[in-house]
Amino acid sequence: MLLLTDRAVRECPLPLITRDEARMLGTTLGRTTHVRLRRGIHVRRAEYLDLKPWEQYAVRVHAFIRKHPDAVLCLESAAVLHGLPLFRHPRDIHVFDPDARTSQRFGDVCVHASADPRDVVRIAGAAVTSLLDTVADLARVTAPARALAVVDSAISPAQGGDLLIDAIRERVGEQQNGRGRAQLRWVCDRADGRSESPAESVSRAVIEWCGYEEPQLQHEFRYEGSLDRVDFLFPTRRTIGEADGWGKYRLDDPEAAAQNLRDEKRREDRLRRHGHPFARWDLTAAWRVTPLTDALRAAGLTPKHPTQSAMLATLARGNRDRRS
Repeated sequence: MLLLTDRAVRECPLPLITRDEARMLGTTLGRTTHVRLRRGIHVRRAEYLDLKPWEQYAVRVHAFIRKHPDAVLCLESAAVLHGLPLFRHPRDIHVFDPDARTSQRFGDVCVHASADPRDVVRIAGAAVTSLLDTVADLARVTAPARALAVVDSAISPAQGGDLLIDAIRERVGEQQNGRGRAQLRWVCDRADGRSESPAESVSRAVIEWCGYEEPQLQHEFRYEGSLDRVDFLFPTRRTIGEADGWGKYRLDDPEAAAQNLRDEKRREDRLRRHGHPFARWDLTAAWRVTPLTDALRAAGLTPKHPTQSAMLATLARGNRDRRS
């Protein structure tokens, strides 16, 4: 299981190359071979394009830190160093300026002003808003399913989180800015420290918005001398749901991955033998909604409540995402 500290990107995923370094190394910084991230800071284009979207964002954040080492990162930019889950490629670099009177944008950099103070910590030499402030801020401004994943990760021991949900509520309650408080209440009412991955958190939101019954989390079964814990149990039909995250399969270790897949197959067969219909999906299926609901229907589940179309629409690419 990936922990917060495992997800934290405290060193740049790619070597950053300044113009002075390029001259020393005899490297030509051409548009076809390199990507300019900030004035005078580049990375190799092929390596950058091979990264996942959130990894590309981490590179951009580290390039900004290289250029502006005294800036205080906040929101998604602070999330990179805290190890909070990010989705897609955030559009902007976010900086908190306690002395600014108004928030401003400079290209892809948003400088945030606030009458409410933030605690600042240093991680790998970079100044960032504290974990509590970063979680509270993201929970108010990011799309609801993403916000739920962020808060779950921060309070879930299985994900390395150690915040208390009451501390998040209290921090927001102390602030003058009322933006996003309704969403914060929605998120905190549903946040669950038993969630073991962002895929589970996003899936819970989609399941609710599609009208399915609320599943029980991390239910345990003892069959045939084995203890099996499942992501979701839908009690009406005893249906089991699993939101797969590839991390648990150890894809970096072929032998371990093969053994994990064999163990998972035996586990699923055992649960099926004892009368449990089985639905399995991954994070991509949850974002796309239909593959997740198809899996639930194939396992015998039907919606019990009307679909919340407006909430499902928040799963689409948002204005905080970079356009491809």
